[in-house]
Amino acid sequence: MKTLTVIALLVISNLVMTIAWYWHIKPGNAHFALWKIILISWALAFVEYCLAVPANHFGSQWGIKPFQLKIMQEVITLLVFAAFAVFYLKEGFKLNYLISFLFILGAVYFAFKK
Repeated sequence: MKTLTVIALLVISNLVMTIAWYWHIKPGNAHFALWKIILISWALAFVEYCLAVPANHFGSQWGIKPFQLKIMQEVITLLVFAAFAVFYLKEGFKLNYLISFLFILGAVYFAFKK
């Protein structure tokens, strides 16, 4: 259950951060002034930090090693970004992206292997 809590916090924090970094590149959002984009993104990034820092803190206290936390976070980041790019930015998903993800999942397997 503790690992699921860490994963949930990382998923939510990555969703918020992906929105902070990429919401403004969708066609139709270019009308915002750059300073407004930066302020909105910073506000979202603050929320992301309020989720990611506890995820890493608790994960470490609950026995997840730093390398394992980082590798989990990277996989979650890519999965969240892929969904965001496909559904919000309307980008196509190619076979080579899937193959790349599979190699990264292999890294997760080896990171958690005893």
